[in-house]
Amino acid sequence: MKRFSFERLFAILAKEFIQMRRDRLTLGMIVGVPIMQLFLFGFAINLNPKDLPAAISIDDPGTFGRSIVAALENSSYFHIIAETNSPTKARRLLDEGKVIFVVEIPANFTRDIVRGATPDLLIEADATDPAAGSYALAAFNTLAATALRDDLVGTLAARAQGPPPFNTVSHLLYNPESITQYNIIPGLLAVILTMTMVLMTCLALTRERERGTYENLLAMPATPLEIMLGKIGPNIAIGAVQSTIILLVAKFVFGVPMIGSFGLLALALGFYIAANLAVGYTFSTIAENQLQAMQMTMFFLLPAILLSGFAFPFDGMPVWAQWIGEVLPATHFLRIVRGILLKGNSFGEIWPNLWPLILFMFAAGGIALARFRRTLD
Repeated sequence: MKRFSFERLFAILAKEFIQMRRDRLTLGMIVGVPIMQLFLFGFAINLNPKDLPAAISIDDPGTFGRSIVAALENSSYFHIIAETNSPTKARRLLDEGKVIFVVEIPANFTRDIVRGATPDLLIEADATDPAAGSYALAAFNTLAATALRDDLVGTLAARAQGPPPFNTVSHLLYNPESITQYNIIPGLLAVILTMTMVLMTCLALTRERERGTYENLLAMPATPLEIMLGKIGPNIAIGAVQSTIILLVAKFVFGVPMIGSFGLLALALGFYIAANLAVGYTFSTIAENQLQAMQMTMFFLLPAILLSGFAFPFDGMPVWAQWIGEVLPATHFLRIVRGILLKGNSFGEIWPNLWPLILFMFAAGGIALARFRRTLD
């Protein structure tokens, strides 16, 4: 038996360090993933979101109504992006997901307060993500009451010292009981499909290289497009089976309401599955081995979970993080699946999030075709 030799040990260590240095992609992932996690969790994640989009439906041009609008505009919680005198138009913005809150100031709001009555002040909130607007909703009463204190003077001064001179009515729409599963389970459909679809196709070409069958693939009289479609085609069926299982469990185990059209959901699912498969195939054209391919999958999966609105409120993230999130297919599919299942959205309402999915699918497929190598080098 040979005695232990530090010389041989150092030789093996030197060889491993040289191999590690040559594998620049893996080295980049080792450094890049923790840095990405630090930046995402440190800067992008915010559990107390501010500047949430809101719409105002105001039928009262009086002083008190305008004071409430001004208080909301000056608040750090609300960002008023639309003002109308039609509750129907304001509700449409809520259905389309363009706003999280609608504040309705009814007609004769000022007159009723002056006469000593207690009019209703309605705030409607999109509760598909219960955590997104909980802090803002809690702050609304204080904001509105404080807004009127400078206006309650003279004969109305006594009302400034007591409870608010109006009655706040809060309506939580689409998920009135704030059931977490109604938000999480549809989101899991997006996350699970991202993870499995990208992982399966990212190994499509790297597996061929490691098994030594890539040369046979290149010898076939097939174009790069035919090879790509042949590789990802079977996985579309797998994605359809996974989606069916998840939706059945969501319906019969967790009781998730399914209000909208299943045909419309199937259409969106098809584009989403294809988009993720195109991403995985792109990774397989870049990676030299299966380890690198799986590392790339992790590099893509982390932002898909953290920046899409699945785990944390999307509107609470800084602008730069929202820009990144808008590029990810998971962000748009989350809005689509929650909109169809919980709101009953139609094609016109999901189209603003459907066309980015289609565009992403073609862009990822184009990059994959451009990266496809016809040689073994």
